[in-house]
Amino acid sequence: MERQNRETQNQTSQNQASQPHKRRVRYKGTHPRTYQEKYKELQPEKYQDTVEHVMQKGGTPAGMHISICVKEILDFLQIKPGQKGLDATLGYGGHTRRMLECLEGKGHIYALDVDAVELAKTRERLAGFGYGPEILTVIEMNFANLGQVAAEHGPFDFVLADLGVSSMQIDNPERGFSYKTDGPLDLRLNPTAGTTAAQRLLEVTEEELAGMLYENSDEPYAEEIAHAVMAQIKAGRPVDTTTRLRQLIGEALAFVPEADRTEAVKKSCQRSFQALRIDVNSEFEVLYAFLDSLPDALASGGRVAVLTFHSGEDRLVKKSFKQMKKAGIYSEICEEVIRPSAEECVRNSRARSTKMRWAIRA
Repeated sequence: MERQNRETQNQTSQNQASQPHKRRVRYKGTHPRTYQEKYKELQPEKYQDTVEHVMQKGGTPAGMHISICVKEILDFLQIKPGQKGLDATLGYGGHTRRMLECLEGKGHIYALDVDAVELAKTRERLAGFGYGPEILTVIEMNFANLGQVAAEHGPFDFVLADLGVSSMQIDNPERGFSYKTDGPLDLRLNPTAGTTAAQRLLEVTEEELAGMLYENSDEPYAEEIAHAVMAQIKAGRPVDTTTRLRQLIGEALAFVPEADRTEAVKKSCQRSFQALRIDVNSEFEVLYAFLDSLPDALASGGRVAVLTFHSGEDRLVKKSFKQMKKAGIYSEICEEVIRPSAEECVRNSRARSTKMRWAIRA
């Protein structure tokens, strides 16, 4: 037996020796700048001091997502041990973890997400905190299919939907969500399915693109941007990277006075990327389907909280809640929108545009 153990140890040592040492990414200067260089932020369990330092400065560490309005959500949901709940948008799992804590080991939470890449990481992360399949079921599914989930696992005592894009998706240049870093113009929440934003631009007309920019994000320069983008495509020059789209938006707004141009281009980039993301992921259609299925997914007296991040989403949620309260489906709804505190916005700048609305099933 001892000989066998020695042979096993020797074989393990040989295997380790045969594997080339993988050096960390080197970067110029004193601080990492690109996503790939931020190896400490990407390993929060190993470099907690670095992560805390970034958060204290009001930043979001690369590869992480800071949950928004946690206190407000928990205060409203009033989760009790033994209840059954649903997190319709799992993401990094921060909200889910806090809701699981409220169950105190009794009850169950179901969690949905379409991003297979991040979903696997979050499942492993939550399992590391002790939340396994006995209390948490993670399902790779779009929350538009709420009715299907509720028919099998509901009705639910509480439901949460955080409609924002996770910071992990925004910060990773390979996902193409941010105009600030160069990457493929992708913008898909599920990177394994559907049409990328670059492909979508090849399918629409100039008029359709202008309408998309205006309807999805109230872009004031929709026509100018659409003309610049489609002129490139018609000339056979692809618009398939985040950098190229940003450059075209800058060129389209060249007529804006120089003193105002930088800020105007920045805001138009934000709105244009948002409009494309909404279109690529059919976000309004998905939200419609979720809101229509919501009443049947909630138990009597069940509570739902929804976080929105732009006016289009908020209008849909507000209208749905009001109509269903009038019809007697909800007994109470949020009459005044709830926003994160000033202190939270200082700690997390990405919380500033957040609005929370809630409803209670009759």
